[in-house]
Formats: sequence, C-alpha cells, structure tokens
Amino acid sequence: MAGLTLHWGSGGTEGAVNRIKKVKRQLYGRAGFELLRKMILLR
Repeated sequence: MAGLTLHWGSGGTEGAVNRIKKVKRQLYGRAGFELLRKMILLR
C-alpha cells in the first residue's frame, strides 16, 4: 500500500542490502568477517 501512496521509496536501501548479500554469497566458506567487511567498504 505504501508503495502506491507515498512519493518516496526504499530502492536505495534495498540496492545496498542486495549488494552486501551478493558479496556474502561470493565469499561464503572462503574468508572471514574482515575480508567481507573490506569488500563491502571498498565498493
């Protein structure tokens, strides 16, 4: 309902979350939290 009635959306936030999930899938089982953190901060 909010998507049809309000003038703003959460597209930017959802894009950032999607990017983080993609990086997590790429690194799954290969690296620890520090490498994941660096990859997210560098993008």
